[in-house]
Amino acid sequence: MHKPRRSLAVSGLFLALGWASLGLPLDSRASPETIKVGILHSLSGSMAISESVLKDVALMAIEEINAKGGVLGKKIEPVVVDPESDVSTFADMAERLIEKDKVAVIFGCWTSLSRKSVVQILERRHGLLFYPVQYEGEELSKHVFYTGSALSPKAILAVDYLMSKAGGGVKRFALIGTDDIYQRATHKILGGYLRDKGVSEADIDEKYIPKDQRNHQVTVSNLRWFSLGGKTAIISTLTGDSNVLFYQELAQQGMQASEIPVLAFFSSEQELRSLDSRSRVGHFAVWSYFMSLKNAINEEFKAKWAFYAKTQKLPGADKPLTNDPMEATYMGVYLWKQAVEQAKSTQADKVRAAMAGQTFKAPSGFVVKMDERNHHLHKPVFIGKVNTEGQFNVVWKTPTLVNSQPWRSYNISNDKKPNVLEP
Repeated sequence: MHKPRRSLAVSGLFLALGWASLGLPLDSRASPETIKVGILHSLSGSMAISESVLKDVALMAIEEINAKGGVLGKKIEPVVVDPESDVSTFADMAERLIEKDKVAVIFGCWTSLSRKSVVQILERRHGLLFYPVQYEGEELSKHVFYTGSALSPKAILAVDYLMSKAGGGVKRFALIGTDDIYQRATHKILGGYLRDKGVSEADIDEKYIPKDQRNHQVTVSNLRWFSLGGKTAIISTLTGDSNVLFYQELAQQGMQASEIPVLAFFSSEQELRSLDSRSRVGHFAVWSYFMSLKNAINEEFKAKWAFYAKTQKLPGADKPLTNDPMEATYMGVYLWKQAVEQAKSTQADKVRAAMAGQTFKAPSGFVVKMDERNHHLHKPVFIGKVNTEGQFNVVWKTPTLVNSQPWRSYNISNDKKPNVLEP
């Protein structure tokens, strides 16, 4: 049975009229005074450690926009729901947001399973989703704008770094991930790339961990044996609170980053904050943004978040952190606003057309750009190394934006698929 649906309108009025039966466009169904938007992130369950803060940064962006007059002369009314880290509930909540709450757009999801379940609803209901997490690629939907970008270019650049002299000259790779769509797709891409680079099958160890597994003792013990065959790195695609437990077990078994470094795709400042220095220092992560980046836009972003977290009395407000999915969420709200204003409408088809080529001065220090035809955001790539403060020292970066293409040559099916949407 599905879990019960729960939703909370943060502000504004609900309409009791059956607008859908009148055949009116989406923007006409909203409250006359507001434009409703959905925020679909897990506030409970295993993914809350990563997702709950994305709800808060989306609300911060909306508050900023409303303070400056809103969009098209209307205030934005956020409707926040909690899908409880459950895939089927994500789909239920998405349908509720579109059909009952009449939202113009949804900002949300983290895992690929949750995103794919929501995409099915969007296709039936002609909705829009802004998805803020770097993901495996292998998808191209006209109903989604991927502000986190496809991961495959980042993953390949990260592996190249580890194999270089600067990255330690790694020869063996342990691919460790939560058993999910994203992880299997990413491991398929990386496995193909490593083999083409001359890495043997014996030097690639691929393991998946069930989502509800709390004990990583056997997994880490096996990794130690694997590492005896040569210089080894762990490529981690673990998600949620499993990240924390994995790092803790590595430290418990005395496996330091200097011996076997972890390069993670889902460990950000947020996930690492609960770990002590022994568990986190020296490990790597690859993202398009780190809190430690030095530029004026990032300083402003961090200051605004610190003030918002304090005034809202959010968890961790005494030491507020920012991370890559937070930046992507924040940018997504503003990119949608820009497109709505350009289109002079919140209707999905008009916003979709206006999103092509939109740019934004990002806290990363780059002016990012939405691709004109594939709904993916072109962003920089950074590889960071965790320091004693739980921040990332950038050890490698791209000098320019990386064009984000969803389909790579190392994909699941090896089919050639278009990297653009048809008009």
